Amino acid sequence: MIAARMAAAVLVTWTALIVLLLAPSPLPEHWRYYFYSPASVILWLLAMLVAPVVVCTVKWPWIKSGGR
Repeated sequence: MIAARMAAAVLVTWTALIVLLLAPSPLPEHWRYYFYSPASVILWLLAMLVAPVVVCTVKWPWIKSGGR
């Protein structure tokens, strides 16, 4: 059960980060460079690796207790 809750926390975190990555898509073309610059993409990729660890650490009591 712990593995399933951890997997769910990671998937929700990744889903939120993907939504944040795609959110500026409807903006005009000349604005997109500022959102999709190489530095911001590298930071996003780093967040994809670090954020699930942070979420699992913060939500560990919920993961461990089984939602009680």
